[in-house]
Amino acid sequence: MTVMYLGVRYIGMIYAVICILVYVPTISVTDIGHVLIDAIEYINGVANIMLGVIMIVRLYVMYQKSRRVLTFLVVVFLAIRIAIGVMIAIMVSRFVVEEHVLYGNYECAVDFGERSLRVLDYIAWMLLTAWEVLTLFLAVWVAVKHLRELRQRSSGGFITDCFTVLMKTHVVYFANFVALACIESIGYLSPKMSASSYSTETQAYSGFSEILMLTQMFILGPRLVLSIREYHAELVTHSDAATAMTSIDFQERVCVN
Repeated sequence: MTVMYLGVRYIGMIYAVICILVYVPTISVTDIGHVLIDAIEYINGVANIMLGVIMIVRLYVMYQKSRRVLTFLVVVFLAIRIAIGVMIAIMVSRFVVEEHVLYGNYECAVDFGERSLRVLDYIAWMLLTAWEVLTLFLAVWVAVKHLRELRQRSSGGFITDCFTVLMKTHVVYFANFVALACIESIGYLSPKMSASSYSTETQAYSGFSEILMLTQMFILGPRLVLSIREYHAELVTHSDAATAMTSIDFQERVCVN
């Protein structure tokens, strides 16, 4: 999980730098621009794979290390990622990077050209959305089930608080993904929104979409790991403090009724 956390956390910096370089006039010539745009697509795919692994481990633990749940999640995740990977490879090999001159500056723009490529991109987004909906459903299901059992037993404490932390981070992560999916859907369905359009509305839409994508993958994604570790660190700190107080009482030989 440490490797997953560091990978998702810092690959986002590379992703952001490449996104900026694509729009630098002195760098965005057609050949280099094509390489940079290919890198963006592949980094996006790798980041989503690492986020998927993090989500599988979280659900595996929430379901008390059930092998059936683990097998189901791994099979579904591999099927979705293989399909998306094939689609990304087809799109990267067939889309065209065009060079435009705007106010004397050279900039690159991706032109999907064929309608089939845009359809593949949309299907990839639908598969990714299906995976996120599935993981949210499984997380909510097991959380509600555990909370009901704990209420019947009139117990709670650590397990209740842990599930609360898990659900808070998952809901925030999913809410950002829903906003991103809505923005992307508008782009796919609106005929005015195209990669080669340089209108103010299209540029604002693209920029907002990039911000949501960076937030979802490289900020909220690592928080899925960091939030649990912070909670565990607080428990350890409180536990150490209680142990220290107890040891002081015994050292002073104070009798406690």
